[in-house]
Amino acid sequence: MDSIICFASIGGDLANAAQDTAKTFGFNTPHFIAQCISFAIVAFLLHRFAYKPILTVLEERKNRIAEGLANADKIKSELASAQAKAQEILTQAGAQGNKMIEEARASAAKVLEVESQKAIATANDIIAKARQASEAELVRMKAELRKEVGRLVVATSAKVTGNILTAEQQTRLAEDTNKQLAAN
Repeated sequence: MDSIICFASIGGDLANAAQDTAKTFGFNTPHFIAQCISFAIVAFLLHRFAYKPILTVLEERKNRIAEGLANADKIKSELASAQAKAQEILTQAGAQGNKMIEEARASAAKVLEVESQKAIATANDIIAKARQASEAELVRMKAELRKEVGRLVVATSAKVTGNILTAEQQTRLAEDTNKQLAAN
């Protein structure tokens, strides 16, 4: 019970202090109520026409920023994917390039082999034709040489014997000489 009395005396003291303060500063109840109503009207109008649009704009901005960040993350992932794909394409292109180079080298080796074979065959043909031509020339030269030797033998025989040989004798002497030369 002492506490109730104590609270009552504190409450009374507070009320007296409030009344003394109101008298000192000139507290007027009707003005105070008018001020509270004015404050409530101004607070309502500010909330309705200023704070709400500002909060709406701030909320929209917050949403746009969130969308921008989401788009930035999406773009980063797409960029990483595109870079990985580009790297894969470059790797494949390098492998294909190496394969093409190897194929070109193999093809060049085949072409070189074929052309070498052709060149060897051509060279062999040229050598064979040259041999044939040389053999034909040798046969022709031998034939000329036999004729010439036969003529020289006939001329020498005619001079040594001192008489003129008949055509028949010249032919027989030339044939005998040719036979002897052919045998050697």
